[in-house]
Amino acid sequence: MPAPPPVSAVAGLLRSARVVGVSGSRAASPGCLRAVTWAVGQLASGATVVTGCASGIDRVARGVPSALVFRASCFGRGRGSFARRSTAVVRHVAGAGSSALWVSAPGRACPRGLVPSPSSSACFAGFGSGSWASLALALGLGVPALVWLPSGVTPPQGWGLGLVCAGRAGAWWGT
Repeated sequence: MPAPPPVSAVAGLLRSARVVGVSGSRAASPGCLRAVTWAVGQLASGATVVTGCASGIDRVARGVPSALVFRASCFGRGRGSFARRSTAVVRHVAGAGSSALWVSAPGRACPRGLVPSPSSSACFAGFGSGSWASLALALGLGVPALVWLPSGVTPPQGWGLGLVCAGRAGAWWGT
C-alpha cells in the first residue's frame, strides 16, 4: 500500500537531496528519534549526511554509513566550540547549493528573539538552543529545510515553514 501523499512528499524531498545536514535535540524524545531515524532511512544511496558530535539526533545521523561528522573538539574549547562546529556544519551543507537539505528536530519551541539570518553571530547569540540556531543559519543561507516538531509545538511565524505532514507524536514542517 502506498504511503499517504504528505508522507510521500517528505520522503521525496529527502530522496532528492544529495547533501543533508542533520541536527536536533541532545535529549530527543522517542517520537523525535523515530522521525529522524525514518528520515535518514529515506535518503538516496550516495547522499552524504553531515552532522555534529552530540548525543541524541546527531547520534542517529552518525549511524548513516556516509556520515561526515564535525567534532566540536576540532573547533577549540568551551561552549563556543559547539557553535563554531555547528556553523561549520551548516556552511558545509549550504555549499552544496541546490542539492542541499537541512533536517532538524529541535524537540522544543524556538527561543524568543531568534530569527533566520545568514550571520552565524546573529544565530548563535546565546539563545539557548543550538538546534534552532543551526536551523536559523541554514534558512538564512537559503538551505531548504524539513523540521520535525513534537505535537503542540509549531515553528515561529516568519520562518517560512509550512505544515507538510502531521501524526500523533508530531509533525514535519518544511520550506
